[in-house]
Amino acid sequence: MMCTKGNPLVNYICKCRCLYPAVVVKQGRQLATQTSRIYKSESEFAYLIRSSHGKRTKFNFKFLRSLSLSSSSLSTVSSKVQLTKKMYPGLKRGPFAVLSQADLKYFEELLPGRVVTNSTDLMAYNTDWLNICRGSGQMLLKPTTTEEVSKILAYCNERKLAVVPQGGNTGLVGGSVPVFDEIILSTALMNNIISLDQSAGLCLTDDQSYTVEGLKICCLLLPPPNRKKLYLLLKLMTKMVNNKELNLSQHMKMIIFYKHYYYLYDLLSLGCSSFDQVLKTLQKSKNLLGEILSAYEFMDYECMAIVTKYLGLSNPVGNYPFYVLIETSGSNESHDQEKLNHLLEVIMSDGTVENGTLAMDVTQIQSLWALRERISEALMHDGAVYKYDISLPLDVFYNVVQDMRERMKGVSKRVVGYGHVGDGNLHLNVTAPELSMKILDLIEPYLYEVIEKNRGSVSAEHGLGFKKKNFIGYSKKTEVVSMMKDLKKLFDPNGILNPYKTIPK
Repeated sequence: MMCTKGNPLVNYICKCRCLYPAVVVKQGRQLATQTSRIYKSESEFAYLIRSSHGKRTKFNFKFLRSLSLSSSSLSTVSSKVQLTKKMYPGLKRGPFAVLSQADLKYFEELLPGRVVTNSTDLMAYNTDWLNICRGSGQMLLKPTTTEEVSKILAYCNERKLAVVPQGGNTGLVGGSVPVFDEIILSTALMNNIISLDQSAGLCLTDDQSYTVEGLKICCLLLPPPNRKKLYLLLKLMTKMVNNKELNLSQHMKMIIFYKHYYYLYDLLSLGCSSFDQVLKTLQKSKNLLGEILSAYEFMDYECMAIVTKYLGLSNPVGNYPFYVLIETSGSNESHDQEKLNHLLEVIMSDGTVENGTLAMDVTQIQSLWALRERISEALMHDGAVYKYDISLPLDVFYNVVQDMRERMKGVSKRVVGYGHVGDGNLHLNVTAPELSMKILDLIEPYLYEVIEKNRGSVSAEHGLGFKKKNFIGYSKKTEVVSMMKDLKKLFDPNGILNPYKTIPK
């Protein structure tokens, strides 16, 4: 099935290791491509990119299943989401100006053809990816240069018009959508690659480019089968830049580093009978694998249940309370295999793990990673999702999941735990038949009190945004929050930039 430019797509996007190919631009819930056509299959997109010689070079990137919807269908889905200002009746609009016809005229002259005011078109930009937060923004601006951004913000600051910057709108804490009627400033069109220097490993791009996002995510977080493909893609993109097939721009520039991947990768999936076994396996992996250990992920039995139930994925190791994924990456095959085999021998012989499987080829590696990567997608099939991204000491890491499971009994559908054990980062998710303040009040602030008691953090990687701003005090001292407020006021004296977010009142 072919998806041409401009078709709206609602994507179940897993934040961990999801791929934004470098030539593909994501605008809100729309995926559009500048230099390629997109073909959709059950579990992957095939990107056909035309090279400078007119050839088509195919790169297969594992991606998450997407649903192709019409614009009317998309607006219908979004319109069912309750307005944030109604869901939080105590929330008051700030002292900002209201859009006037004079404002509209100014922006249309500054950005001809790039000002959106149609309510149907605005719906996707007003609604967050989780379909929990929805604002009432009446205008979307699409600048292409930082000069335009500067003029927009100077004008809005003088007029005291509130602004929400928005990239891909895949945030999980309501930070990228309006709360009231803020202007939405989209960076979707700031997507040009300026130059690629393979020798230095540098990519020079427009500020906030989706090319930047794509390369950053691909280079640092890509599952092993796709890393070599990324390198090939970078080579092709370099040729396209040199031949001026990608637009060269004089915008404010952003430099990111990318790596050449010639590593050898292995992926091991293990079943454990207790979380204590998960921690023991982590310690032994660190000791015995050393420098080649590149990822250590865990998921509980509820996670396995939903990915097999809703997505039809296969469980390769049988039924266990906990599952572990261990990835190794190195450059010496015999050396790496010796280390991995020694680890397997140790953890299997001493009973640290119950069962396991080693991926033998690219297809198996992709299948194993899918079990972990597509949990977020599967959760959205299970009902309304209450997502928490927290950090805790490892000795109490999984206790909070068990505690919440007991607390939410009879109210939630399920409570799941998964995440990056090596970083102390836990993704705690609660699913329920519907979103309600009653359920939310059972979770918050109780969960944050537990985190504070154990000296953890209320946000490990998702940020504070709108949903968590009032809970920062459970992780940060009053003096630190006060300093954050002072810095915000220094750079944004009128408070027009993304109000109601991050900083508590």
